[in-house]
This record gives sequence, C-alpha cells and structure tokens, in this order.
Amino acid sequence: MSGTIHIVDDDPSFRTAVERRLKKAGYEVAAYSSAQQLLDHLPDERSPACILLDVRIPDLSGPELQKRLAELGSTLPIIFLTGYADVRTTVATIKAGAEDFLTKPVSSEQLLRAIEQAMAHHETSRGPKAKLDALRAHLARLTPREMQVFELVVQGKINKRIAAELGATERTIKAHRHRVMEKMGVQSLAELVSIAERLGVLRRLSGERDRG
Repeated sequence: MSGTIHIVDDDPSFRTAVERRLKKAGYEVAAYSSAQQLLDHLPDERSPACILLDVRIPDLSGPELQKRLAELGSTLPIIFLTGYADVRTTVATIKAGAEDFLTKPVSSEQLLRAIEQAMAHHETSRGPKAKLDALRAHLARLTPREMQVFELVVQGKINKRIAAELGATERTIKAHRHRVMEKMGVQSLAELVSIAERLGVLRRLSGERDRG
C-alpha cells in the first residue's frame, strides 16, 4: 500500500531511522520535530496517509495534538509510539480514536503491519464520509424556499398541500421541486427521502413536530 506517513517525534535519530525504513517499504514520508510543525502544515486527507505520533513531545504532547486534530476535523489515522508505555495513556488515546499504540523500540514488521491496518481502516471509512460531505454540500446550495419545499416533500406532502402551506401556486411548487431534485442529484422521491434520512433532516423535523 502506498501513501504518506507523517512522523511527529522530537528525537532526530529516531525520525531518520523510521523515515529510512518507511521509504524502503515504498511510503512517502514527512517528518516533524514538534506538534506545532504538523499543525502549521496540516496533512492532505484526499490521499492515503497516517500519523506516527510520539506521546512525549515538548510543548504540545501527542495526546494533546490528537485532540487538536480532532477539533480541526482531521480523520487521519494516528499510531502512537512511546518509550514509556502506561496503561492510562494507552486507554485514553485509543478511546479518543487512535488506531494503535506501539512501544519503542518497534520492529519494522510490527510498524509496517500497524500502518497498513490503520490506512486500510481509514480508506474504508473515508468513502462514506466523502459521500456524506458531498450531500451536505448539495443541501447547502438550496435556496431558503427550496429548503422549505425539500423538507415538506420528504415528509410526504403533495404539491397541492405544499402550495397551500407556503402560499404559492402548485406550478411554482413543481418548479421548486424540480430544482431541488436537480441540485440534490436525484431522480426519485425515494432517493430524496433516503438523503434526508442520512443527513438527519427527517430526525430534526420529527423532533420539531414533537416539540410543536
């Protein structure tokens, strides 16, 4: 598997040794001596990548960087490396979404296996996320009126009823409905309802009805 491995470790000899191993295995490598360096050059998530992160780095620690990346919306897999393993840190980082926690010194075989698994897992989860992001982008393109029509349509209301609720003609509602289908990239009502379900729109509308 190819991809870019981002090494964050303040030990230059360790960075050099791991970089050599990874390049030999066919990976691209980017190395950083601090967490801030990586934050200043945020990795691209559009291609396969993985972060090898030391737990104890000066200023911003590994777990603190993990938290910061999550806040920034990063989904890149993180493998922690440490010379001082302790159960509490291991459990906390895994709970926060880390893929693995390895203790130095780590063998090439163990490191490469962990990287392959982390990147494969990221690749399978990246597909659905990308699709969801695309649907959200489509939804954001709807005008306020089209959004109203979209919400009423996915609740199963017919054009005549929608027209009455919005104080418009049926013909106008048909035109809005057509543009909604076009912008959302769907051909049928069933597809539109499915998207509304996946984006949490139906859940929100249901909650509003219950409160009302």
